[in-house]
Amino acid sequence: MRLIFLGAPGVGKGTQADLIAAKFGRPKISTGDILREAVRNKTPMGVQAKACMDQGQLVPDSVVVGIVKDKLAEPSCSKGFLLDGFPRTVPQAEELAAMLKARGLQLDRVINVSVPREDIVRRLTGRRSCPKCQAVFHVEFTPPKKAGICDRCGSELMQRSDDKRETVENRLAVYEGQTAPLIAYYRQRGLLSDIDGSGKVEQVQQRVVELMATNGLA
Repeated sequence: MRLIFLGAPGVGKGTQADLIAAKFGRPKISTGDILREAVRNKTPMGVQAKACMDQGQLVPDSVVVGIVKDKLAEPSCSKGFLLDGFPRTVPQAEELAAMLKARGLQLDRVINVSVPREDIVRRLTGRRSCPKCQAVFHVEFTPPKKAGICDRCGSELMQRSDDKRETVENRLAVYEGQTAPLIAYYRQRGLLSDIDGSGKVEQVQQRVVELMATNGLA
């Protein structure tokens, strides 16, 4: 099982990747999680990544590709993996294809999760995060019991810089200009399947599982 979850920021592809990874016992490789950890730890790579993320720009390919290459080499990925947030550009997709080809492997399916743009903006700008325990809430959909306070540890919640409206709009523009061409890239190769990301998490998960079953992956 070698899958890619593709889609604009805020469509819920990370949530679906987490659920499918847990359901089928395969590791999820999320470049977003890895980069945020580097930012928290203020590593040289993290400092470089933060400058890009704060402006809604993509992190340089050289940084992202190196991270993914190291992960794919780990024993935990020998029976398959789910990629979330990578590749983001056609050159990254070509790098991934080369990595897999060198090991005699290939992708099974690319799942493209889509949600209307106005819903994406609503989802992202309403997110609030805990800087201490990393818990995530939403002012409308999953609000904390006490406004502005983390349910888990009692810390004050904050809106991440990349969840502010101006940055969200910029992130979507970057996606549409640089990442959306991946849809055509993978469709041309017969690997792309579209999934409606609207509705409840459980409903979207059912659509994903049914798609995987149709393609002999579940």
